[in-house]
Amino acid sequence: MEEAARGRVVVASCLGMLCLGANGTAIMAALPTMGRDLALSEIDVEWAVNAYLLASAAFIILGGKMADRVGAGRVALAGLLLFTLSSYIIALAGSASSVLVGRALQGVAAAFAVPGTLTLVGRAVPAEGRVGAIGAWAGFLMFGFSLGPLIGGALTHLLKWRDIFWLNGAVMLCAAIGIALSAPLRAPPGSNPPPRLDHVGFVLLALLMVAAIVALQGVRGLLEAPARCLVPAAVAIGSLVLFVRAERRRDAPFVDFHVLAHPAFLRATATGAVAMFCILPLLMFLNIDLQGSEGLALTPVEAGLATLPMSTGLLAVSLFAPVMVRRFGPRISMMVAMLAIVGASPVVALAAEDEALVPLAIGLLLIGAGLALPYATAPRLALAALPPQSAGLSSGLVNAGTFLGGSLGVTINALAFATGGLAAVMAVIATAGVIGFALCRAMPPSDPHR
Repeated sequence: MEEAARGRVVVASCLGMLCLGANGTAIMAALPTMGRDLALSEIDVEWAVNAYLLASAAFIILGGKMADRVGAGRVALAGLLLFTLSSYIIALAGSASSVLVGRALQGVAAAFAVPGTLTLVGRAVPAEGRVGAIGAWAGFLMFGFSLGPLIGGALTHLLKWRDIFWLNGAVMLCAAIGIALSAPLRAPPGSNPPPRLDHVGFVLLALLMVAAIVALQGVRGLLEAPARCLVPAAVAIGSLVLFVRAERRRDAPFVDFHVLAHPAFLRATATGAVAMFCILPLLMFLNIDLQGSEGLALTPVEAGLATLPMSTGLLAVSLFAPVMVRRFGPRISMMVAMLAIVGASPVVALAAEDEALVPLAIGLLLIGAGLALPYATAPRLALAALPPQSAGLSSGLVNAGTFLGGSLGVTINALAFATGGLAAVMAVIATAGVIGFALCRAMPPSDPHR
């Protein structure tokens, strides 16, 4: 590949990740307005986030396997184009069903775009510049993720919430054109053909994830309609049993259970899931509270500005996370980060209740800084715990765990918000911080990459 083409591949991949990161959080500032315009119920609003997360979690491992099977260029291009199409479906949505279909397709698209573009960047750049290129890829993803609430709030207030998705689609289309014109679309010649895909394992794992979330949602009406909880719970348990049996019998399983036998990998993956468990519901329910008539009654752009300290903490600390981990070690660094989450949670709850913007900003800055370290560091520690030949599967499992952690966070905190408002949400987040602290205590004191 020529040097100019390599540069275009990196730029297009980074542009796609910038848009994907912003999309994940921009919708949080728009959800209250979307709910009013489309008459979305509380469950609809919850699924507007969960449809994306669950689809991403279910398909992310498949996306990585397909990148090896048919070529990273094809997978990346398919993901970016599908993201463009799904963004336009949401922009044109006139009902809850259209929004949910579009969000689910966005999740599938992300599950193909992430491994596809990451593999392309790794192959396009020579060894001496590969670390920097992959760092830029991850940095643009985090940059978009951090600025998403402000972008979503500004577009919703100054234009319309639909313009978030029109802009998403346009940027993703530009990224797709860059990949199509510059990247090799086929798998590298001479590569060994990958084993046959385990379709049964994929379907059972996806069914398990969706059924588990639906069962949790049914908890709120357990006494009035127990079947809404118990039936999907039974489906989840049955899917789990069948999945374990099927995977143990296959020569090339969808998920290799030997990977899951590494305690260090599981702890790091769980820590990353805890971070996402906290980030997404905090943004979602804080925006609902800030824009609600019983809260501060802020406009979407004002709510985006109010959450800017959290975005600042997320972005700033994530950029310096490698330096901090090398200096103090992963265990101490992330234990302190988890304590910051625990300590800042009551500050955010009390400040929002008292409508005190300065303490709210301080609390959000602290909690954003606390969440950034595990979010940026835990995936790298998980991958370092396994041999290089397991990198593809382990990366997929880490990403699946992160998305699933976010979905669990949204679902559980929806129950908390319905019963106790933002204060209950912050209590759940503080509890998650305590769990994260316990996970981090068991981590190695030194960075494995030192």
